[in-house]
Amino acid sequence: MSLDTLDNALPSADASRLAALLAQFAEISEGTDGVTRLAYTPLERSAHRMFTDQLAALGLRTWTDAAGNSYAERPGEARSAPAIGTGSHLDSVPRAGRFDGIAGVVAAMEVARFLVEADVHHTHPIRFVAFAGEEGARFGQACTGSRIAAGLLGPSDLAERRDVHGVSLAEAMRAVGLDPSRITEARWRADDWAAFVELHIEQGGVLEAQGVPVGIVDLISGSTRFRLDLHGRASHTGGTPMHQRADAMTAAAEITLLAERIATDPRHHGTRATVGRLELEPGSITTIPGEARLYVDIRDVDSDRQRSTATELIHGARAICERRGVSLDIGLLGDASPVVLPIWLRRRIAEVCTATGTAYRVLPSGASHDSQMINKVVPAGMIFVPSRAGLSHVPEEWTSSTDLAVGTDLLARSLLALDHELAAMSPAERSC
Repeated sequence: MSLDTLDNALPSADASRLAALLAQFAEISEGTDGVTRLAYTPLERSAHRMFTDQLAALGLRTWTDAAGNSYAERPGEARSAPAIGTGSHLDSVPRAGRFDGIAGVVAAMEVARFLVEADVHHTHPIRFVAFAGEEGARFGQACTGSRIAAGLLGPSDLAERRDVHGVSLAEAMRAVGLDPSRITEARWRADDWAAFVELHIEQGGVLEAQGVPVGIVDLISGSTRFRLDLHGRASHTGGTPMHQRADAMTAAAEITLLAERIATDPRHHGTRATVGRLELEPGSITTIPGEARLYVDIRDVDSDRQRSTATELIHGARAICERRGVSLDIGLLGDASPVVLPIWLRRRIAEVCTATGTAYRVLPSGASHDSQMINKVVPAGMIFVPSRAGLSHVPEEWTSSTDLAVGTDLLARSLLALDHELAAMSPAERSC
């Protein structure tokens, strides 16, 4: 089947329907200031039920695995063929926008709708996925559902991850009706999947600045996340002279500035270092902070530079604390290496862009994604759509419905182009 035939066989994505779906998901939120739908909460499960209910209404088979990932499948003409997948995640960070992750899910839902309505034939099953727990906001580790699917997390790991209230990941899963002892059943088998393509908002400003409607991701940044616990000495702000203090806050401030200084050094070109959360105790304006906790996120497309940045910052933090009379404990929250996505898959998406006259830009992703994890099991590709002003993880996050429709059209045509091509490819060719 030629790309021209594919293009003629498919309707276009409906921008208004995409906007309506995004609005529906945005209503499933804690509060009205942006979207708050944390991992492994009843709200996240409500969003997953909306996903499966709407796709079941199209006649697709739906199910949820032991990790909380949800699926819908449209069978192919070759029932034993491995599936081609698409989707993203449904959870959010606190006070997020309505597009991160959800844009890829509603794009998948729209593709499912017009495959069914146009009765498009395809050889491979096409599987639509909503991952659980992609954001690391609650438990400090990103991509929980896809890590489990990729075999990177086991039951024993879930008890170690805790949120700020002391609730473990295992406890949170049980609270929403999942059985964490069975998560190995959620692991994907390589022979059950042929390829996966995730649509996502860029979460940066490159596409908008260049006026390009879509991006094709070549590699995904790695991330190292850790917690620094600083133990100083709380005391009265008026009664304690400056030279007698062991102020955990001033040590934390110096460490934060050190992170910025390291990341902006020319030796670390491309590194992003962030202290995204700071907790102080006892939290009184008249008491010197005796305890400080910093949550640090290091990202880079270069694995060696990513880890060397983390090491340099930790060594510097130790020196700062020693000089200030503050003790330091360090806890690793997560570590993921950068991932280069398969070149053959990227080329196929680019060929679809060329055939349909869609301008594109090849670019890396600074953020972590579920595709980064499942690429260990199945060849994964990513399509980016523009983010207005490059904003993400804030209520102001925005992608136009028109841009999302363009990306959805590319997604649909890429899936069907892969369906045609994969039948002729050897496993060795797919690994390149």
